[in-house]
Amino acid sequence: MKGKFVTLEGCEGVGKSRQLKMLEEYLVNNGIKFYMTREPGGTPIAEQIRNIILDGKNVSMTDECEAMLYASSRIQLIKEEILPRLERGELVICDRYIDSSFAYQGTARGLGFDFIKNINSYAIENCMPDCTLFLNLSPEQAFKRKGGVDKTDRLELSGIEFHNKVYQGYLTLAEKYKDRFSVIDASGEKEQTHAKIVNALKQRGII
Repeated sequence: MKGKFVTLEGCEGVGKSRQLKMLEEYLVNNGIKFYMTREPGGTPIAEQIRNIILDGKNVSMTDECEAMLYASSRIQLIKEEILPRLERGELVICDRYIDSSFAYQGTARGLGFDFIKNINSYAIENCMPDCTLFLNLSPEQAFKRKGGVDKTDRLELSGIEFHNKVYQGYLTLAEKYKDRFSVIDASGEKEQTHAKIVNALKQRGII
């Protein structure tokens, strides 16, 4: 029996961490078994790659290098954790996945859809999500609610123009992949957003 693979996406500061915590509590309280992980990271090797990517000191990193590091981290996580668990019939939930690469590096960095698709061919051919939850909130709203930019996070320091491009990238992906994207309005209270997430997962037969 094949399990279900769910990913959570959104711009910086939209409240993904909070929503993942609330979803985790919901699943535990309802006796639903699951495995939660994150990108980049999720394994010892992938976490080391994460540290390189997000280190605010690595300002000279090229866009292509950044994209390749994400792809490398992703392959490690897929082979070590995600695929084995799906093959055992588990529910796997991942904080960010390949759509982050399409939005951040493909769109905002200008590398293009095809470049990202090619370097992520292993993920595309072997491990695509059954459902992608996109927390829909503009960067301006997100950073205002968050209280500003994290000065230690290299991606958050990229500027509002960059983050607006990321947002447009996500909106394009949501339109392109309507079959697996569930767009969640994240402008309300956290409890309202949580209820929308649970409802979307139920409608798709994930939980």
